[in-house]
Amino acid sequence: MRKFLVMIALVLPLTVLACTNFLVGKEASADGSTIISYAADSYGMFGFLHFSPAADYPEGAVREVKDWDTGRSQGTIPQVAHTYSVVGNMNEHQVTIGETTWGGREALWDTVGVDYGSLIYIALERSKTAREAIDWMITLVNEYGYASEGESFSIGDPNEIWIMDLIGKGPGKKGANWVAVRIPDNAISAHANQARITTLPVNMKVKMSAKQAKQQKLIEKKLNCVCRGNYMWDKDLIAFAREKGYFSGKDEEFSFQAAYNPFDFSGLYVCEARVWSFFRHFSDEMDQYLDYATGKTFRETNGKDAGEHMPLWIIPNKKVTVQDVKECMRDEYKGTPLDITQGTDAGPWNSKLRYGGLGFKCAVNGTDTLQYWYERPTATQQTAWSFVSQMRSYNPYGIFWFGVDDAACSCYTPMYSCLTRVPECFQEGNGDSYTFSHTSAWWTFNLVANWAYTKYSRMYPHIREKQQVWDEKFNTQIPGLDERVAQLSEEDAKAFLTNYSCSQATSLVEDWQRLYIYLVTKFIDGQERKEENGDFKRNRYGQSTGPNRLPLPEPFLRMVAPEITHE
Repeated sequence: MRKFLVMIALVLPLTVLACTNFLVGKEASADGSTIISYAADSYGMFGFLHFSPAADYPEGAVREVKDWDTGRSQGTIPQVAHTYSVVGNMNEHQVTIGETTWGGREALWDTVGVDYGSLIYIALERSKTAREAIDWMITLVNEYGYASEGESFSIGDPNEIWIMDLIGKGPGKKGANWVAVRIPDNAISAHANQARITTLPVNMKVKMSAKQAKQQKLIEKKLNCVCRGNYMWDKDLIAFAREKGYFSGKDEEFSFQAAYNPFDFSGLYVCEARVWSFFRHFSDEMDQYLDYATGKTFRETNGKDAGEHMPLWIIPNKKVTVQDVKECMRDEYKGTPLDITQGTDAGPWNSKLRYGGLGFKCAVNGTDTLQYWYERPTATQQTAWSFVSQMRSYNPYGIFWFGVDDAACSCYTPMYSCLTRVPECFQEGNGDSYTFSHTSAWWTFNLVANWAYTKYSRMYPHIREKQQVWDEKFNTQIPGLDERVAQLSEEDAKAFLTNYSCSQATSLVEDWQRLYIYLVTKFIDGQERKEENGDFKRNRYGQSTGPNRLPLPEPFLRMVAPEITHE
């Protein structure tokens, strides 16, 4: 397969498609935990660990709502009497929320109301379960409006995992078009900047007790929604789509994705391909979806048919570990036709870095201007921070595995859901994306990764080796920590785990700073310094020896040779 595909210019907008979420049900995981992962991908975003302690408020207190992307004030809403502690995107009850933006119908966007980021953190401050979080999110948009584009949300607690697709109803209109689906406990799922929920069980008959029926009616009335088993959706969802001309047909034929986020080429090649790559690690049947995920079928039919859709979830062929999910967050499509480290555009040393974003427009040999698209793997240089959330029903403290910058070049450090402070290296205000800080994890990991991109195939093995050492260390320590904490009081447990998380994060950043010095020294000026017995090699008089002048790879030399003077 070619290293990038083309489409006719102006058919597809060149947009920034960011963020990836992976989800694992408690019966699909190796240890019985539920898992949600998330990469916050945006050029210019600074990577820090959000922290808000639990707090009590007097009657009449308000909470300011600030747009997460811009910092613009959206006004205030009434504050609740008590808010829960939040570490990153996990609260003290181990509720976790992630998201990916897909845009969708522009006519339905608005800038007034509660934005998607504020929905996440307000719900985390107020919810003990995933269902409570959904309740809060829909209540807020129904009352104040929705001030963002189309979004998919991952919403989980130690027992349940949900996906919710949501988009507004247009400027000045409150409420939202939304659908939420509980992922089966024995399944895994994913979303990556493309709405993935399709048809709804509109004719499903659900057996339930009188008490359950009463509870369901209360939910339906409160949220103005329909509940059918593990599905919930806005009561006017299908009628609204009909009114706007997004759908015509029988209710059972309605697809949320087709109506509110219809496929374009980028929605497949840039977005669904990441879901495909995650699924392929846990299924032997994903080759059948390759033409769909890479947009080949969509291209060949001029956008009339995307091909057979991938399922919203699959049953994995093995139990999924937290470490498995970490490795999937580091995915660069290696071993597939989409490998970002291969091809002419990767240069002689297999760099994943692409200048100018996801693609470019260009006329070649007198042809019309075409839109070219690069591959977009899960692990990308534009990541500000990412996490793997391990929600444990068998333990009062969840683990929020947190990392900054490109996940392929980073490490996940265990941050516990009960932290009373966060490490200095992860703190908001310890530098920003324009202000360098020697103690900032984000800046430290960026130094290593950006230096490595210049000679990726030579430097990455050193990063990977260090990464594996820290992964193994943390994975080995967790069971012992659990045993020790089980013997402590709640207050002492919080203090112990806070000290552990903070000290480990500091040690990791210091080690990564040493790694940067090593890589700069070894690969300075495009060459490689020789080593001997773990040190850089010197001659018998103590002076440095000459570097290894490695020749460029043969395929690259053949490409550039016609432009070079020869004898």
